[in-house]
Order: sequence, then structure tokens, then C-alpha cells
Amino acid sequence: MKQAVILAAGEGQRLRPFTVNKPKVMISIAGKPVLQYVVEALVKGGIHYIVIVVGYRREQIFDYFGNGERFDANIVYITQERQLGTAHALAQVKDAVESEFLVLPGDNLIEVNTIASFINVKPTTVLVKKIINPIRYGVVNTEGDFVKEVIEKPEDASKDISTVNTGIYAFNSGIFNFINDNLGIPDVINNMIGQNYTVSAQETDGTWLDIVYPWDILELNDIVLPWLPSDLGGTIETGAFIKGKVLVGKNTVIRSNSYIRGPVVIGENCDIGPNIHIMPATSIGNNVVISAFSEIKNSVISDDVSIEANSIVQDSVIDKGCVIKGHFSACSDQTEIKVNDEYYSVNVGTMLGVGCWLGNNVVAQPGAIVGNYSRINSMKLISGRLPDKSIVM
Repeated sequence: MKQAVILAAGEGQRLRPFTVNKPKVMISIAGKPVLQYVVEALVKGGIHYIVIVVGYRREQIFDYFGNGERFDANIVYITQERQLGTAHALAQVKDAVESEFLVLPGDNLIEVNTIASFINVKPTTVLVKKIINPIRYGVVNTEGDFVKEVIEKPEDASKDISTVNTGIYAFNSGIFNFINDNLGIPDVINNMIGQNYTVSAQETDGTWLDIVYPWDILELNDIVLPWLPSDLGGTIETGAFIKGKVLVGKNTVIRSNSYIRGPVVIGENCDIGPNIHIMPATSIGNNVVISAFSEIKNSVISDDVSIEANSIVQDSVIDKGCVIKGHFSACSDQTEIKVNDEYYSVNVGTMLGVGCWLGNNVVAQPGAIVGNYSRINSMKLISGRLPDKSIVM
């Protein structure tokens, strides 16, 4: 395989508020968009020619990846004007690919080991993985090394270990003859099998996780952080204590009596402390201020965020440009969150969209989701889901 197609056109409505202003493939995990991990895995595996199918807020992908040169890749873009499904997206690249190519989802976290051997398989092959509780995936029924059927999100799926479809495929140009009016690639696979076409399955035990719900950001972040090197850029003041794998960007100041326990990544031009505690599985973006006597644990904090003194942030995601005044509390606990018409029991703190402003002494109950550009006045208790541009007086 010398070329790959990455499907990156979707919005990701279940990830709101984080996808109102950006496509889901551009959600940052440990300081990099999810899509960048896919591109880097392909390049490390020897695939440099990459076609990215874009759609929703595609200009952000253009601006970040450009022609791919800084990633040692040659990237071209094909637009899916209407997001009608993965097979419809694939159909758009018919004239942009040669005889054999990989297809990968742009919103999945993978590393090079996941696809290292898959790059050498013969089409048509599906990369599968065994997981527990496959209800949100497509279950792949196999016979030996061959696919017999793909069942999308089966309602009666067992919570035992099942083989699921990773959404990573090896195809040749013959795939386009089977798409027809199918909207999803699993439907195309079933169509091929129904016409006695052989579809193989190859199993991986490498890293593969998709990002579907807001709390998935925390899980992916926890997995990626140990991959990063330790590098203490910037200024570490006397009395600051750093333990474990910690990456600190240039021009960042870690002030005295701060305690940071990795894995943790802190971006550039940040002002951290003094007397703060940053615990494992935390990612902090660029131009972030975290003031004295605050505690951050297992959280993702994006660029240009300010968190004032005596705040607690646990198991939370805070998007770009949020201003949080002092004595903010976002403690985590097991809670039930509704997404569309489904309920999920998760251990989580709070989720803040882009550009939120929170006054002093705000308390966010576990599972609170605050829409973009919301304003929460001082001394308020917030819970549930608040829409974009909410004002809590």
C-alpha cells in the first residue's frame, strides 16, 4: 500500500459543544488534533500520499495540515458536500486514488503498530479488534480469516468479548463498483459478500479508540500521554517539584512550590502556579494561566484558558478561551448524562465549550455540560446541559 484515504468530513453531533466550532477530527488530544495521530501513523508506516475527505468546517483542516509537507506527507483534499455516510464519502475519491489503498476514519486514535502489518495485506480486508461491550460498533461475524457479515450497532450485542469493525480497510478500485446507493461502508461490505466476493479479516491488538462522546476525550488523552517524551522547557522555579513523565513547552513558567505528577503535558507561554497541584493524565494547552492553590486532575484544558486561584478541576474538558474566576469547583463523580435520547453512566466532572466566562465561587455538578460562549455569574450551582450562549444570573 502506497496511499491512504482518511474520512474526515463528519461533524460529530454527540460531541457537542466541542464540535459546534470545529470538526470532530480537530479535537485536541494531548496537544494535537486526533487527525494528526492518523496522519503520523500512516507516515511512520511508509504511506506518504494521503487523500483526506473533508466537509464540515473543512477550512480548519486545510489551515492546519496544508499540503502535508511539515508532516512528511503529500496531502490532497476531496470535499464531501453533504455528509451522507462513509460509503458516499469514499465514492468521492474514485478519481483521486490508484489501484490499491487504505481507508481510515479520521476520528479514531491509532498508532503505527496498529496498522504496521495491515499496510501489507491484500484487498479486500477489514481490520478488526476484539473488545468488550461492542454495542456502539459494528460486530464482524467471521469464519476463519473471512468476513461473513458486518452488523452495525447490534441491539442484542453481548457484553462479552466480540470482534468489531475498526473502520480501517484495504481496498482496490473494484470497491467503487459495489457502492451504488449504499451510504455506509459496512453496507458495501455486506453487498460484496452477498455477491460471493471474498472479504478477509485481520485482527489487531494495537491502540484503536474512537471519539464519540465528550468524555471519550479524557480516555484518549489518558492513553496518549504516556507516549510523549519528557522535556522541561521554559522556566521551572526553585521549589517546584516535578515527578514522572512531564512535557513543558517553551516560555512556560512553573512557579515555586508547585507539584506536578506525570504523565502531564503543558503547552507554551503558560503561567502555572505558585502552589498548585497538577495530577496525572492532564493536558494543558498554550497560553494558559492556572493560579495559586488550584488542583487539576485527569483533565484537558485547551489554549488561552485562565483559571484563577483556589480552583478544583477533576475529570473535565475545558475548551479554548474560557475565563474561570477563583474558587471554581468541578469535582467528578459517577453520574448519568443524556446524549440525544440515550443515557450513559460515566465518571466525569464538567465540560465547558469555547469562550465561557464563570464568576467567582461557581460550582459545577458532575456531568454538567456548558455550551459555547456561556456566562455563569458568581455563586451559582450549575448542572445538566446548558445551550450555547446561556446566561446564568
